[in-house]
Amino acid sequence: MLKKLGVFTMSAGLILGAGAGCVQSEAQQGDEKGKPDHAGPPQEKVENVIYMIPDGFNTDYATSYRWYKGEDAIWDKHLKGLHKTYSDDSRVTDSAAAGTAMATGVKTNNGTVGLDDEGNEVETILEASEDKGKSTGLVATSTITHATPAAFASHVESRDNQPEIARHMLDNDVDVMLGGGRDFFLPQSEGGEQQEENLLEQAEEAGYKDVETRDGLLEAGEIDVEEGEKLLGLFAVGPLNPEMERENTEQPSLSEMTEQAINVLDKDQDGFFLMVEGSQIDWAGHDNDPTWAFKDTEAFEKAVEQAIAFAEKDGNTLVVIAGDHETGGMTAGSNGEYDTKPELVKDVTATGAAMAEELNENRSNVKEVLESHTPFDLTEEDVEKIQESEEPKFAINQFVSDKALIGWTSTGHTGVDIPVYAYGPQSEAFSGIIDNTDLPKIMSKAMKINLENK
Repeated sequence: MLKKLGVFTMSAGLILGAGAGCVQSEAQQGDEKGKPDHAGPPQEKVENVIYMIPDGFNTDYATSYRWYKGEDAIWDKHLKGLHKTYSDDSRVTDSAAAGTAMATGVKTNNGTVGLDDEGNEVETILEASEDKGKSTGLVATSTITHATPAAFASHVESRDNQPEIARHMLDNDVDVMLGGGRDFFLPQSEGGEQQEENLLEQAEEAGYKDVETRDGLLEAGEIDVEEGEKLLGLFAVGPLNPEMERENTEQPSLSEMTEQAINVLDKDQDGFFLMVEGSQIDWAGHDNDPTWAFKDTEAFEKAVEQAIAFAEKDGNTLVVIAGDHETGGMTAGSNGEYDTKPELVKDVTATGAAMAEELNENRSNVKEVLESHTPFDLTEEDVEKIQESEEPKFAINQFVSDKALIGWTSTGHTGVDIPVYAYGPQSEAFSGIIDNTDLPKIMSKAMKINLENK
């Protein structure tokens, strides 16, 4: 594949992590026992990898979503094992450290992207795929510069430095980037976050076709990566809307972005690597919002259906599905009741945050707002709890969760192991309990590319 040299300067500073490595050394002994054979059957050829990350998703999400849907999800029959998620400096990871481990095979500190715990750059599986001549892509419903996609194509001390991440991503010459975050590519003089540079203009000079709408994306199928053409789709100034609020916008669905990314990348005769993130499952977990969680999981499943349909037809594509951590401590069942009813939130039409924004100043319209967006009746006690709460979105989400008998233990991440699903050649190599750092190592060996981080 024809590749152009990057035009941006990459830099990575040294980070100092007090106590760094203590968590890793504590658990490392157990990790070294029973390491799986990552090579897989040598006769199974893997030309393409589609790495799908439902951010914040674990077994309780999987169970609850199955009840919500009323049947098995597409990934259920492809379950292979579990992966451990701890970071280098904490037993509970953030998305930056988790993304770095899942992209590079190296543990790092929370908040750090693409660097090890001493501040050294570590090669990502996307970069190793490029070195092998493969096309590469990133798809997300967050800003494309958010922690998880950033971990595959940038190297920065802080995940919050999204303007720097944008420069790294373009310098990395990623062939397809689809998501939100247009402001991180524009100069401050145009309302953006870059000090002076207009990265969109520079991207066009480097061969990118820039699209801003769903229609523009769906009409972009003629891009030829073999000739150095690339696709940049930034469909919002910040993150995309939650999937349930995207209908009246010009933003594409995650499934549409995934399908178009595959269509473009598949033109490379040397194969491709594509990472797809269902970003907002995590954000729903932070808000303890079951409706948002399940509807974005549903959108993610449609994207997985696109990936597996392609892999079935192609025969040389490995699809791997693994969340980076769990968010919210969701439980299938709550309040001491021996039941769970996630399907009851199907008729909820707005996130808790969106409903909270509709409340008037004295919150006298709580009953009106919730009964217009949910199928549930409110008692006077329910209304009072929402009116008196410090953060009404959490009170609203608690009300909906109680109706569905879904529990929550946190508004942050938790440290549980995460299910790994895989379909295609060499998928059995993911069996058992592995570490998140094993995921890119297995993929790189399957593709016969060199990912030589220590």
